[in-house]
Amino acid sequence: KEAKIKHGKAHSRIYGVWCNMKNRCYNPNVRSYKTYGARGITVCDEWKSSFIAFYEWALKSGYDEAAGYGECSLDRIDNDKGYYPENCRWVSFKVQANNRRQGNRYVQNY
Repeated sequence: KEAKIKHGKAHSRIYGVWCNMKNRCYNPNVRSYKTYGARGITVCDEWKSSFIAFYEWALKSGYDEAAGYGECSLDRIDNDKGYYPENCRWVSFKVQANNRRQGNRYVQNY
C-alpha cells in the first residue's frame, strides 16, 4: 500500500488546485475549458506532468495552506499566457478579481 503513495497530498487543497488548473486547460468537458484551454492557455510541461514540481514551486512562492478561503488563490499575471512559474502567483480573490482580461462585453459591433 505504501508503495502506491506518491506524495500523500491527494486530498489536500493544493492538489485540488493543481487538478483544476489542468482540467481548465485540457478537459473540453469542463465548463471553464472555453475560457482557458480553448483560448490556448496551457500548463508548463513540468507542472503538467508533476504535482511535486508544482507543489514545491507553490511553497517557495507564497502558498499558505492555512490561509482562509479566498486569501491564497493561484493567479496568472498575464491572462493571455499560460500557467508557468514566471507567470503565476498566489493572491487574494480581491486582487485576482482586478486582474481580469479586458472583454468586449459592452462593445457593440456596427
